[in-house]
Amino acid sequence: MKSINKKSTRKNTKIKDMDTGTDGIRVDIGIENKALSEIAHLLNILLAHEYSLYTKTLKFHWNVRGKHFGALHKLFNDQYEQLFAIIDRVAERVRALGEFSLGTLEEFKEHTKIKEESGKNPADLEMIKLLMLDHELVIRLIRKYSKDVDSAKDEGTMNMLGDIIETHEKMAWMLRSHLE
Repeated sequence: MKSINKKSTRKNTKIKDMDTGTDGIRVDIGIENKALSEIAHLLNILLAHEYSLYTKTLKFHWNVRGKHFGALHKLFNDQYEQLFAIIDRVAERVRALGEFSLGTLEEFKEHTKIKEESGKNPADLEMIKLLMLDHELVIRLIRKYSKDVDSAKDEGTMNMLGDIIETHEKMAWMLRSHLE
């Protein structure tokens, strides 16, 4: 596996001095330790994106208004529940690889490209468009990271990433359908 640049996707800062590893117990699953650490790093960046998208979807769920309120309130509810399941799965995969997951708002904000809508409550169609674009951003991010994970022959993470891409593609399609 080629060496992965451990810079953040947002501020070009390293994931700061996190207490990493499994308390001295080596993870021996047929993947070299350096690759495990690098994959966990990529997954932590994905985790930051997923959590940011989850939070944005939840905000839009709470604040949607207009003639499509009922349908969009339900759609956003379904999507934030799916995103929470992804968040939990990614964080637990990081742990399975022997590293610790990011877990604070500050860490997530530092490592994501998802833009918040602080102080703004867009109209319903704008909410849909913003979420659709964010899902597409996450899909591209996962596709980029999949190449590194595949080269390390980490089938477990590859399978998970494939499932997550499929889920995001479906969520993006559902949102896109409201704009057509």
